[in-house]
Amino acid sequence: MNTPTRVRFAPSPTGYLHVGGARTALFNWLFARHNQGAFILRIEDTDKSREREKAVQIIYDGLRWLGLDWDEGAGKGGQHGPYFQSERNDIYERYLSLLKQKGMVYEDDGAIRFRSARKPVVVDDLVCGRIEFDRSMDPDLTIRRPDGSWIFHFANVVDDIEMKISHVIRGEDHLTNTAKHVELYSALEIQPPKFAHIPLILNQDGSKMSKRDAGASLAGYIKQGYAPEAVRNYLCLLGWSPKDNREKIGIEEVIALFDLTKINRRNASFDLNKCFWLNGQYILQMSLTRFRELSQPFIEAAGIVVSDESYLLNVLGIVKEKIKLFRDVPDWISYFFTDSFVTESEAVEKTLKSSAALDRLAQLRAKFAGENEWTPEGLELSLKTIAAKLGCKTGELVHPARVAVSGRSVGPSLYHMLAIMGKERVLRRFDLAIQSFNGNDGRS
Repeated sequence: MNTPTRVRFAPSPTGYLHVGGARTALFNWLFARHNQGAFILRIEDTDKSREREKAVQIIYDGLRWLGLDWDEGAGKGGQHGPYFQSERNDIYERYLSLLKQKGMVYEDDGAIRFRSARKPVVVDDLVCGRIEFDRSMDPDLTIRRPDGSWIFHFANVVDDIEMKISHVIRGEDHLTNTAKHVELYSALEIQPPKFAHIPLILNQDGSKMSKRDAGASLAGYIKQGYAPEAVRNYLCLLGWSPKDNREKIGIEEVIALFDLTKINRRNASFDLNKCFWLNGQYILQMSLTRFRELSQPFIEAAGIVVSDESYLLNVLGIVKEKIKLFRDVPDWISYFFTDSFVTESEAVEKTLKSSAALDRLAQLRAKFAGENEWTPEGLELSLKTIAAKLGCKTGELVHPARVAVSGRSVGPSLYHMLAIMGKERVLRRFDLAIQSFNGNDGRS
């Protein structure tokens, strides 16, 4: 009978979720889902000095943003939080008593230390291969501090035993800790889980990523408005690949293909430009409903008042192909919702500062006023008709019209923009532009 797959992500609440930690959580989650197993979230908060305000919430927010749901914790489905080491003191006391009975611990200046066997430790790592650790010169491991708090190594092993963890999947920087952990398993006469230490994520110059490096904090992606599925996709490729050079791959397919034996041994090189490119691909191909959902926090934060959901969807539909990050959505749509928009002074200088330009705009306004069917095709035909009548290029009407209704020199298709804004709003803005820029420097 096969042992059920049970893995865990066990971050410390530091107030920061590193992209490497997020990748570790993702690989654990993928392995659990691939094997119909359990993904457990455990907060390793034994060192109170490392805690930060709202630090645990940052972990929750990051995992949920990536779509990584956990299966166990204080409540089923992770609804009421994960396991906290700070709430498991009685369990650690019980295991300490077992070691005391075996004569394997001693007190040293108030600290409790574990007596090392000083024997070589062999680890058959599923990623790194067979590794032998020489423990003959290593000091005895402290498992409890003089203040009564527990050292990471001991609490980590006890929790993995109690939670029946089958596989420990973590960063390669923990590889040297594994020998200490295996010694504790041996002392407790318990079979260790299988270990898989995944490659580090390095900057492109080969240095280890620090929290100051661009792209290192998961919170940065959330703040800038990356699509969660794009970041998750990119993290999948940091140490794993589908072996066919594909870069955009859906999460369900990744789950089906994911296996620890397919993780690359060499360190992963982080490329923020590639992540940004992949994000753009996701945005281009996502449904308007999903685009609307991911835009909402930024629309709300910008104070844009939406009274007509259908109107908003039409607006988003014509700017969607322009968006690279969701933080940019408000800037692309704000003028659709208010006449009090800021006008680019340079755009005014180029398109609306001459009496001839304003006269052309007035004639276009008169033509549009008689438009019976307010459609992109009809508006385009009317504009070209006026251009032919005036003997001017269409651009001499397109650019002033765009600046008049949006205050900008660039934007989505003019005719679609005008059609969505509606006849009344467009004519009103033409009138405002003609009045405002006739001898003035601009408006705000």
